[in-house]
Order: sequence, then C-alpha cells, then structure tokens
Amino acid sequence: MLNQTSRLTISESEAYDENVRYEFDPCELKLDEMVEAEPLPESIEGMPAPDALTPADRYLELYEQVQSSRIFPDSKTFADCAPKTAPLAILLNYRRAKRYPGFNLERFVHDHFHLPRDYSKEYISDPDRSLKDHIDSLWPVLTREPQEHIAFSSLLPLPQSYIVPGGRFRETYYWDSYYTMLGLAESGRNDLLRCMADNFAWMIENYGHIPNGNRTYYLSRSQPPVFALMVELFEEDGVRGARRYLDHLLMEYSFWMDGADNLEINQAYRRAVRMPDGALLNRYWDDRDTPRDESWYEDVETAKLSGRPASEVYRDLRAGAESGWDYSTRWLRDADRLASIRTTQFIPVDLNAFLYKLETAISNIAGLKQDAVMAARFREKAVARRNALNRYLWDEETGTFRDYDWRRERLASFSAACVVPLYVGMASYEQAQNIAVNVRERLLTPGGIVATDVVSDQQWDKPNGWAPLQWMAIEGLKNYDETALADIIAHNWLRTVKRVYMEQNKLV
Repeated sequence: MLNQTSRLTISESEAYDENVRYEFDPCELKLDEMVEAEPLPESIEGMPAPDALTPADRYLELYEQVQSSRIFPDSKTFADCAPKTAPLAILLNYRRAKRYPGFNLERFVHDHFHLPRDYSKEYISDPDRSLKDHIDSLWPVLTREPQEHIAFSSLLPLPQSYIVPGGRFRETYYWDSYYTMLGLAESGRNDLLRCMADNFAWMIENYGHIPNGNRTYYLSRSQPPVFALMVELFEEDGVRGARRYLDHLLMEYSFWMDGADNLEINQAYRRAVRMPDGALLNRYWDDRDTPRDESWYEDVETAKLSGRPASEVYRDLRAGAESGWDYSTRWLRDADRLASIRTTQFIPVDLNAFLYKLETAISNIAGLKQDAVMAARFREKAVARRNALNRYLWDEETGTFRDYDWRRERLASFSAACVVPLYVGMASYEQAQNIAVNVRERLLTPGGIVATDVVSDQQWDKPNGWAPLQWMAIEGLKNYDETALADIIAHNWLRTVKRVYMEQNKLV
C-alpha cells in the first residue's frame, strides 16, 4: 500500500553557501560541473521506496516551478522526462543556479533532462492498406521493449515487451490493454499476448496490484479491474492455463477489498464501502491527495475553482483517473464544473460488475483446482455483490443500472456503464431487456453509443463515444439475445471508424 507521501525537505544551506563567491553562469551549468549526489541518501525517511518516487517527489519545487511556468504545454511531458544524472544532484544544482541573474529555467531543464521520444514522426500511414492491414502493421510501431528504460525516469521497467496506445501515451495502461489484447488475439499475435500476461502478473507480484500504467506516478491507483477478463482471454486463446493466475487474481482482489473486514455500517476505507445493510461494494480511489504529476498544472487550477480543500479535489480527480472515465458528469455535482468532482462518493456500476467477474473467476478456477472451500466462498461473495447491486444500483422505475451516491443515499448518473453487467453476465434476462430499451432510446446514435446522455465538455460524455463501450455493449447485448440492437451498434460504430480511416488514414 502506498501511503500519502510527506514532503522531502533539503535545507537551502545544503545547496548554497552565501559566504562563498560562485564564479559561474547558472545558465551554462553543465553536467560535469554539477554537485555530486552520492553523499545524500536516495531513500528519505517518510518517503515512498526509491522505485516509487514520482517526479514531483524527486524534484519538489523544481517540478512545481516547471509545471507552473508552462515550459511544456502538456504537463505529462516533464513527468515523462528522464534525468541525465542523479535527481538529487539536479535538485541541488537548481537551488544553486536559480539565485543568479539570468537564470533560464527552460535552458536548465533541457540541459539536465532527456525529453520524451516522439514516435509519431517515425510512422507514416499507407493509404493503400486496408483497415485490417493498417491495424496489423501498427503492432510493431506500438511495441516497447524492457531495455528502453532509463535510470531514475518515471517509467517502470517491465520484464517483457508491451503495447502502448501511442502519441503522448508512452506507457502501457491497465484496462486499455485488455481491449488491445482482444486485437492481438484477432491478429494472431499470441507472442505478445503471452508478454502482456506475464507483465501484468509481474506487476501484481511486485506492487500488489496493477497500476494505472507503468509509471511511478501511476502507482497510487489502479484502473477498472479487468485482469479476470484477461485471464479468460488467455484461456480461450490457449496462451496460458487460467489456473496459473489464481494467486494473482486473489492478490488483486485483496487490493480492492483492503480494509473491508473492519468497516462499520456506512464506513469506507480506500476502495471498500460498507453499505447501510452491511453489504460490501466498491468505489474508485487513489492513495495520494496531491496534484497528479502528469496533470499537475490542470489539477492545481481545478482545485482553485472548487471552494473545497485542495486535497479533497485532488483525491477525487485521481479517483476519476482510476475509473478510466476521466472525466465524465458521472463524477460531478455540477455538469458544467469539473471542480465539483466527487468521484469517491459514488458506487459505480462498472467497477462492481468487474469485481463480480473477478469473484466468479476466482470461484471457477478454485473449483478447477479442487479447492471446494475457496470456490464456495467466492461464489457467495459474487452472489452477495450481485444482490447488493440489485438493491442499491438498479433503478426499477426506468429499468436500468445507475451509479449510487452512497453519501446522499440515492441513485446517481445513468451512463453506458449500464452495459458492463451484461458483458460480465451479472444481469438477469429481464434486466437485460430493460437495459436494451434504455440503450436504444438514450444512448444510440448514428455513430454508435455515446458515453452518457448528458452533453458536457468532458470527454466521457455526449456527444463522445469510446471503443471499449461499443465493444462491451455489443457483446453484452449478444449475451442476452439482444442481437438486433447489438448489430445496429456494431454497424454504426464501424461505419464511423471506416469513414474516418478513409478520410485520414488513421484510427481515432
């Protein structure tokens, strides 16, 4: 568990002596002139372990100054920069250099950090390729190798090759990777499927969970728990036996349920919530309550507009990032204000459906391993969760699942997350029929289904639709014989994708 970090403080006297005359131009400070960092410990009491330090932890006021100055329009750029020498040496030299007239922060950063590599210029789409061939040709472009890791960078090295989304997303992401793996299976890339399986199992073994992505600044949160779906995919494609991953599934379950056994009625701890009737459900969370390294400037500005303690806003922004729906009116009190975000007070439909899948997967695999006690225990957990979802998140009046505001004790937003119970096989046939009506009437458009029926500036709201939602809606509806609607969604979505590809020779 990553606890909230304390601030690393190094006194100014360690970096600068007013009684000494320094004969140097701070803008020309080179690596061979830098303070050596060996005498200073890399691990500081009260801080996370060295391999869990984020760039904000390492560079302190230098990090804040770079982000505040908007040297890079995208906050993620500096979070992904790799230092050219020891981070503490860079911090001490910054404290020394900034005191002198003519100090140039941008030059200092470029002198002391490697900027992230821009892969986008290395690939040019071939307009003569079919859409399928285009996808197949992208796998090598989006594959990253373990040896590409640079010491002290925010990138967490993985033991096997992995796939990244591309563009500014230079690392692998948890729940995105499940849908990537569906594509790898379709392309016959079982070699990369094996690598992805080993990487996620390795992260669970080493970090106790699968982080949002393989960056130190993602370690304090996860993403929608789809490892059980990945395991199911491995089994279907003959990559690995599902039994091999039972311990990993149990470890992930422990991460999401941490502290649950000690909760009183109407209490929450981390991701677990004890409901008024004693049932256990889950919410999204993040173990830090500071601005996200990759969105530092944006988070600080959002908190200023909230009228709430900044730490609460940061926690809710981070929890929203864990949801994968960053951001949506699902998490907002006011649809027009991101600063009204309250992610941690909602019990989400999709998260609990994925955890239902995790519980059933553990039960099924335990049964295969002849562990009848474990199989029965997790079958009971899955049934209990489904019953709790039906009590708290099922809207009998409209016939659909909605999020639940456990602080206000009332139903909350309707969204395309209602299809996830269909995708994991948790809903009844009667519920599926009602959900199909809601999807058709409230979410279906000529381009596919939209994320919500609320128009906003957030990217997980109308008029936007996202590929994972289309996939889960199509497959989920088919699971319950709602094939006609599933085919309409598939047709509308693929027509949109094909049209954009024909016009721009890329996938959006």
